[in-house]
Amino acid sequence: MQRSLDAVLAPLARSLGASGVSPNAITTVGTLVLVGSGVAFAAAQVRLGALLLLLSGVCDMLDGKVARSNGLVTQFGAFYDSTLDRIGEAALFLGIAWYFVSGGVTGGLAPLAMAMTFIAAGAGIIVSYARARADGLGLDCKVGIAQRAERIVGLGGPTLFFSAGPRGYLLLTLVSALAVLNVITVIQRIVHVYRITREARPEASRRATPALTDPVGKGRRGT
Repeated sequence: MQRSLDAVLAPLARSLGASGVSPNAITTVGTLVLVGSGVAFAAAQVRLGALLLLLSGVCDMLDGKVARSNGLVTQFGAFYDSTLDRIGEAALFLGIAWYFVSGGVTGGLAPLAMAMTFIAAGAGIIVSYARARADGLGLDCKVGIAQRAERIVGLGGPTLFFSAGPRGYLLLTLVSALAVLNVITVIQRIVHVYRITREARPEASRRATPALTDPVGKGRRGT
């Protein structure tokens, strides 16, 4: 899905870059739109919230593409993007939680809905942290069943067409599924980093062995 969306958005990203629009400006707009999505969910405007969620996802993909295609990639930009993503996600899930606790889901399922919402939010933050931490260690960690694009489309798409569903059950089902997928993705990323670091250790040991076993010493300085 990510590759398909990238191909569709590439011309728009080039156009925005040529117009002088900065990646950080796109990041800021995307975050404001995502906060607006949370407000819409809290106000029981589920379809509007879904539409804004999907639009924020477009901004989220555009900022990076504009930065890369125009040579505007910076360390601050990466930090700014990651930080504002977490702020926007927090606003989104707070809005959904407010919707549930305000009667958006019936049948005595509000406590379950709240629990699933906070699990989805917490695990989603850990998913992003795991990748950022791995990147900081020089490791590639773009793995997992629930990438950001899939999470946005999976939550925003159905609710755009069907709202929260009868008695809020559709939104509850989607949030619960997202919670499970986020937890699975956290586990996948932990396992992935464990495997690649474990594979790197024997190779590092082999490179170090000659210096440790040669008594004369290619690993020593001559006198």
